[in-house]
Amino acid sequence: MSSSATEMRESWVPMIAIALGQMLMSFNVAALPVSLAGMVASFGVPPTTVATGIVMYSLAVAGFVMLGAKLVQRFGSTSVFRVVIGIFAIAQVLMVIAPAAIVMLSAQLLAGLAAAVIVPALVALIAHHYRGQQQATAVGALGSARAAAGVLAFLIGGMLGTFIGWRPVFGILVVASAAVFLLSFKLKPEDSRPEVKIDLVGVMLAAIAIVMIVFGFNNLNRWGLGVARPGAPFDIFGMSPAPIMIVIGAILLQSFIVWCRRVAERGGTPLLDLRVITSGEERAAVYAMFTVVGLEAMLNFTVPLYIQIVQGRTPIETAIAMMPFNLTVFFTAMLVVKLYDKVPPRRIAQGGFLLCIVGLLWLAWVVRNDWSAIPVMFGLITFGIGQGALVTLVFNVLVTAAPKELAGDVGSLRGTTQNLAAGVGTAVSGALLVGLLSAGILYRIADNPQLPVAIVSQIDLDSINFVSNDRLNDIMARTGAAPEQVAEAVRVNTEARLRALKIGLLIMALVAALAIVPASRLPGYKPGEIPDGIQPRERKA
Repeated sequence: MSSSATEMRESWVPMIAIALGQMLMSFNVAALPVSLAGMVASFGVPPTTVATGIVMYSLAVAGFVMLGAKLVQRFGSTSVFRVVIGIFAIAQVLMVIAPAAIVMLSAQLLAGLAAAVIVPALVALIAHHYRGQQQATAVGALGSARAAAGVLAFLIGGMLGTFIGWRPVFGILVVASAAVFLLSFKLKPEDSRPEVKIDLVGVMLAAIAIVMIVFGFNNLNRWGLGVARPGAPFDIFGMSPAPIMIVIGAILLQSFIVWCRRVAERGGTPLLDLRVITSGEERAAVYAMFTVVGLEAMLNFTVPLYIQIVQGRTPIETAIAMMPFNLTVFFTAMLVVKLYDKVPPRRIAQGGFLLCIVGLLWLAWVVRNDWSAIPVMFGLITFGIGQGALVTLVFNVLVTAAPKELAGDVGSLRGTTQNLAAGVGTAVSGALLVGLLSAGILYRIADNPQLPVAIVSQIDLDSINFVSNDRLNDIMARTGAAPEQVAEAVRVNTEARLRALKIGLLIMALVAALAIVPASRLPGYKPGEIPDGIQPRERKA
């Protein structure tokens, strides 16, 4: 009798807890953009502050997921998973009761720290509970759970945010976390491994580097791109600290790689085994993953910003507008695997980025401040097909290129790359759009005879941000402007917002075009062409 026939099938009950653990994290992140307008109204802050919540979460995951992987190895996946689910639940309680934006940001930071451990724990739990075909099915279910949670977050978050408020959206996560905590007692215990050492120097280098990079990008607009602005906490010889932080972070990231190599040469256990990125194909996969996730984060911030803040529409209208994109990503991610034995990874990646370019260029051309328009939907669907194909593909390339014993390091690399890209993408989109808006408004009011200096001087042009026309009318009313001057200010703001959106989409298309370069370095073989017994890293494309 064959081994597959005699293979003992394990219960799928543990997989319910594992999949729900993935859905908790994905739901939390996806619920933030759809709750944008509600949080802005509750806390009295600009939308870029709410976007900082996404940045805080992604920053924590990216900075500490490699540490999380070592904690899982040392103390056992089951015990660690149970503890961090409890911490995640506490973070969601803070979200529900948050009286101010700073509490919301702290809650997302705590949730991100918990997720930094949950991400590698999920993969370890699957490996601990399942083998063979069941394990492959479980891995696929994990990816589907992530996409499904994003769709549910937009639907549930949209309905609750419209008819009740944004806080119950995160209240659902409190209840779900409690359910996962109870289900975790159905997981098989895993022995701890005290021999696993944690490289504290590596942890500090990686965490500080990622914090510096993300915070630098997140504050480019507020602190200044070059010369320090009034909002900067300090300056360095008159220069803004934001770009300096980015440069220092990049240097520390290189220092982290050098340190990991040195630890491995000494026979120690580095925080990240660099064998997962030794070949050009693997590095190309990392670059492609960073780009595609960053683009997704930029779009996920841009669309809700325009629908809820600019157009003043409800969260449920945001959910409906984004549904074509989310569903397209979900189904494409599942179906693209059918092409792996027919089309080389290089061609799939190039085609995916080409679809992203076409979708973004189309959006930049047809958008008219109305995301419900049918032409806009076609653009979102085209972009979603490219995104869904790329996200699944690049991770698959990393997994197949690395030896099985490095699966944990591949998971850490994936978590770091995706969350760093999400944080940077959200931060850059906020800074980019606000910067474009500021430039557009300042250009349009210069020498505008209908907006005299006496009126303009009463408006704080150092802190231009996205506001609805109703909000702008309220602001202008306090300046004593005449009705025709108020109408002119609204016209200027409306034109500047739309121009900022179009230029932002064009810049995103340019980023996708540049990503075709690393995509061309992905493997050029099809799985059926791989000779038996040869490791992928030993072949040339």
